[in-house]
Amino acid sequence: MPEDDIVAAERMGMVSFIGAGPGDPELLTVKGRRLISEAALVLYAGSLVPAAVVACAGHGVPCIDSAPMTLTECHALVRETVFQGGDVARVHTGDPSLFGALREQTALLEKDGIRWQVVPGVTAACAAAAAAGVSFSVPEITQSLIITRQEGRTPMPERERIALLASHGTSVAVYLSGKHAAALQAELLSGGVAPETPVLCARQVGWPSQALVWTTVEKLSACVEANAMTRQTVFLILPGEARRGTPSRLYAPSFSHACRQAANEAPK
Repeated sequence: MPEDDIVAAERMGMVSFIGAGPGDPELLTVKGRRLISEAALVLYAGSLVPAAVVACAGHGVPCIDSAPMTLTECHALVRETVFQGGDVARVHTGDPSLFGALREQTALLEKDGIRWQVVPGVTAACAAAAAAGVSFSVPEITQSLIITRQEGRTPMPERERIALLASHGTSVAVYLSGKHAAALQAELLSGGVAPETPVLCARQVGWPSQALVWTTVEKLSACVEANAMTRQTVFLILPGEARRGTPSRLYAPSFSHACRQAANEAPK
């Protein structure tokens, strides 16, 4: 790269894709909050990210709702700010790496030689589990979590159909599928999930309007309709929740690890 281009690049701002978390401003990372407060432009999806999350922006800094904008329009704003030497905070709901349209945005940035970074956030599945006080993993019952979505306008690869994924019997978090609850229920049942399996329906987790409703797979569609949970809802299918399972061995007196010797073992 010619020296003049290197100098120009160093004077350009940077774009930070910041995970806003599920909606609670206090679930922003310290780094994410700092970058928003230092940015010359804050671009956020107002349909998913509460305005309170970006209230830490600097005085007079434009905070623009990207929900009604196209990718091209968003990039034009970002490009203008960065080329003038300002940093941009591109604030995403949850974590940018999950259903965050990250690839197409970064492709445009790289084409223009604009530096970027990703700051992770709390994704809705983890926030929902925390709000309900449940665990995705239950020893000897389920030790895996699948994160997916029901097919809608965005098609799913055939090998990732929910019926196939659910057949593994693991915990499953289903995003972006409130409007397709009936199809989701049918796929779970066809995948061999027991009708009585607990399901947590979590809407607008971390917002003042948060709603947590328990149901079962066989009653999922009716529950969604009765509680109007068609938008901003994540479903947690938890096969281990209704089963006792085995206590974790981590703190058992008879379990040795690098930091503790088992009670029945002779000292080494």
